[in-house]
Amino acid sequence: MYMKILLVNPKIIKDPVHGYVEVEDFARQLLDSPALQRLRYVRQLGFSYLVYPGANHSRFEHSLGTMHLANVACRRFGLSDEERRLVVAAALLHDTGHGPFSHASEPLMEELLHRSHDQIGAIVDASFGTLLHSEGIDPSALCAVVKGTHPLSCILHGDLDVDRMDYLLRDAYYTGAPYGTVDAHRLIRNILYTPEGIVLDENGINAAESLLIARTLMRPTVYFHHVSRIAECMFHLAVLEHIGTSPGTGIEKFLSLDDASCMHELRISPSPTARELISRIYERQLYKRAIYAGQDQVNAAALQAGSSLEKARAIAGEIAGYAGCAATEVLVDIPPFPHEMSMEVLVKNRQSTVGFVELSPRLRTLNETRREQWRLGVYTLPGLREKVIDAAADVLHIKKPTRQDTLF
Repeated sequence: MYMKILLVNPKIIKDPVHGYVEVEDFARQLLDSPALQRLRYVRQLGFSYLVYPGANHSRFEHSLGTMHLANVACRRFGLSDEERRLVVAAALLHDTGHGPFSHASEPLMEELLHRSHDQIGAIVDASFGTLLHSEGIDPSALCAVVKGTHPLSCILHGDLDVDRMDYLLRDAYYTGAPYGTVDAHRLIRNILYTPEGIVLDENGINAAESLLIARTLMRPTVYFHHVSRIAECMFHLAVLEHIGTSPGTGIEKFLSLDDASCMHELRISPSPTARELISRIYERQLYKRAIYAGQDQVNAAALQAGSSLEKARAIAGEIAGYAGCAATEVLVDIPPFPHEMSMEVLVKNRQSTVGFVELSPRLRTLNETRREQWRLGVYTLPGLREKVIDAAADVLHIKKPTRQDTLF
């Protein structure tokens, strides 16, 4: 008599960061949907490829990697299969709300659509609702996990979340920047999941600190590199000019395009300014830094108050007026202040449970470093730099940089 054995064979995908990634049948069905396949054509790091030629990896790869680490974490935490499938599905779909060039389009999304990329309810309902229901996964619970309002959100959305672990590892791998080293599996092995949230075993302190250090070092060298910021500002202005000359443009549809489709729309825009800006990005003929000032050189708090693309354009227009050039020839970049890395995680040792900060004095130093990394940028065409430096110094009430501290 022979025993019939049913083998469940998940799809295996080779990933350069995590090795072999298993995709279960329910996740494979999500993976094959147009909304998720679109992420193959959305760059993970926006315009960072203009700095790091290898940074052409996509949100699709990152979604796979996040799903993989979420699955590892859920099994490590001993979650029920229902909970695990919910978190795994949320990890796979968490970036479907991104616009073209990922975070580069986030300010446009917030200003024009009044939402952020993690508000994916409409996408989930339209593209995944029926499938999720058939697999016993609640779409509203999934959206809550992604948004950070579900009890299981800490796995995907917290101080030591798998989303951050994957993007630091992946971004370091593709850029070649040697700062994103994170021992993700050691971290997961030393994390305990409780109803109150994540608790870190004391053996994982060094791995947790390495994640904090990686976040701090990757910020100026990759995520806020001035070349990427200049290209983003040019992109924002191109989109605003395109929309201004194309009243019928559906903003929701436009911001759901992939990178190539978005570039194509802007390259054939009725706006000559939009066409010129995008051609410059395409050919890497970018604007240059005129002013690059830290918060000790400008009234950073006033600039941050109600910061928006509209405010940045108003300041750019004022500087252009002083400099005697066109408003579109000046860009002002007011980045958000870096969030404090609070690390509200408890650490468990043999005797008691204490706050992470009590055992890691480096956190305060790292937060100070992050604050010092903030820069206000004023960018312009190469031939206008001297005029714009003078005008920006007057408008923003900052000292004109000397030859020694001018940044080219």
